[in-house]
Amino acid sequence: MTESMTLRARVSAPLKSVRHALTDAAELRVWLAEFAEVDLPGRFEFWGRHTPEGDAPRQRVLHADDSALRFVWPLDGVDTTVEISVADEGPDSTIVSLTQSHYDREEQMSGSSIRGVMQTFWCLSLANLVDHLEGRALNVKADFTSAVMRDEALIDAPREQVYQSLIDSEKVSAWFGFPIGIEPWVGGRYSMGGFESGHAAKVVDLEPGSRVAVDWGGPGVTTWELADSDGKTRLTMVQSGFDEQNPPYDGWLGNVSGLAELRRYHDLADWQPIWVQTA
Repeated sequence: MTESMTLRARVSAPLKSVRHALTDAAELRVWLAEFAEVDLPGRFEFWGRHTPEGDAPRQRVLHADDSALRFVWPLDGVDTTVEISVADEGPDSTIVSLTQSHYDREEQMSGSSIRGVMQTFWCLSLANLVDHLEGRALNVKADFTSAVMRDEALIDAPREQVYQSLIDSEKVSAWFGFPIGIEPWVGGRYSMGGFESGHAAKVVDLEPGSRVAVDWGGPGVTTWELADSDGKTRLTMVQSGFDEQNPPYDGWLGNVSGLAELRRYHDLADWQPIWVQTA
């Protein structure tokens, strides 16, 4: 059954700056898409290898004003509707809300339609928007033309601290924003939703302080490798062992958007999650 997908993110930036980043073509080319052209209220288009079905611009504007933008985005033969709105939370804090119609959990789980990647596509895109506006390095964008899935992040924390935040259930659940149960040994369960959820991947490689690898089955193996870097930690994340004719973009983009939050978790003394709870 289709429904609407909703995300809300907090940006430590004034509303005017956030709106500019959301509606300026040059800004969009930094945090969202390979190509973008904007001339509101009539035109808002983005496309390229970082965009699902991005071989050509497809978006059609329905509405644009100072606080909201709504457009049609055809995906896999269906006209989905995206609305992005901004609300002032204070002098230097803005809430960005995004909804997209025709979200189907089954399509997301099965990979049967490109629409199934939209939730994690927007999670990563909004995480990159936040990092861009707050002056931090961006994570890798999606590349829907490639089966190579690799990202690196420099984290301002000792390697052992970062390792613990990858393998300790309570810490991972905190920064990922979702309950995750982990048995920290080779052969142990790695359960999205907690052990009671019944959906468990398996820890297949573990070198304390240096490496963690989790086998998800069809989507392949996620490996995190850690190395010292001038008092900081360089974390490399790779997805491998999947069908390259059907890359697991949804899960990969979810992992990369999680990596953005992991960096913030360690880098910011006053860390709070990007994501604001929806009703």
